[in-house]
Amino acid sequence: MAVVTPSYAPDMQLCRELNESVLRYSAADIEHHVIVPEKDLTLFAGLAGERTKIHGVNALLPRTMLKLPLVNGWINVVRPFPPLRGWIVQQLVKLAFAASLDTDIALLTDSDMVFIDRVEAGAFSHMGTASFYRLENGVDDTLPRHRQWHEVAHRLLGLAPPPPGFLHDYVAWPCPWSPAIVRRMLDRVSEVTGQHWATAIGREIHFSEMILYGVYVDQIHSRTSEVVSTDSMRCLNYSEEIPMDEAGVRSFLRRIDERDLAVMISAKSGVSLALRQRMLTRIQR
Repeated sequence: MAVVTPSYAPDMQLCRELNESVLRYSAADIEHHVIVPEKDLTLFAGLAGERTKIHGVNALLPRTMLKLPLVNGWINVVRPFPPLRGWIVQQLVKLAFAASLDTDIALLTDSDMVFIDRVEAGAFSHMGTASFYRLENGVDDTLPRHRQWHEVAHRLLGLAPPPPGFLHDYVAWPCPWSPAIVRRMLDRVSEVTGQHWATAIGREIHFSEMILYGVYVDQIHSRTSEVVSTDSMRCLNYSEEIPMDEAGVRSFLRRIDERDLAVMISAKSGVSLALRQRMLTRIQR
């Protein structure tokens, strides 16, 4: 297994704490790969070590994709319009890096996550294959963007549009992927669209790499291979952008389940770094 984290300068301290938890709680053969913009390579260089590798974004994108000055955007000279937003580029980078790995599992993590207990590949795999997170009927009318992500994923994969009503949710923190499946999925996107997969995905305004992976596994990979899903992320998550004070954080952390191996408190939650560190240190096992 390899842990993969896209990050950038504003999340440097959060990423440092995540990295420390990866090194503390995972086996000696598990590496942590941190992917950052070229301008942040020097800032993150201090994290590099025997098990921590720092990668620049440019090395993972096609040469036709160029960074725009002064804004968090890119342009693909093959298809200049619309420009690629930073959010989309981050997802392209995750897909490209996961596809390049020769491990059984690529465990995608965000900088605002921290592990609190022993992490082994077996915790995120089943019979040697990366666990597949699926929350059945987890997408309803209260999640319109999720439906958009499903529609885009179906189109990119050459599938009929998703049916009305409930859909499955595949967005997870952390998110385990099989690099071999990612490679086949991206080949499928290129075949269906007649373009390099990064160009085909980069032109989208609404996109979720986790929904694309989930739809592919459920509707294409499952035709030839058995798929065993789980609805447990093994992580307590707070993804709201509603600030929490100390009492709120304390109340949130009381919900930790004995199976949870990590905690994610969104960087946009307004929780100070000092409070976050103090509270999370208390629950590390």
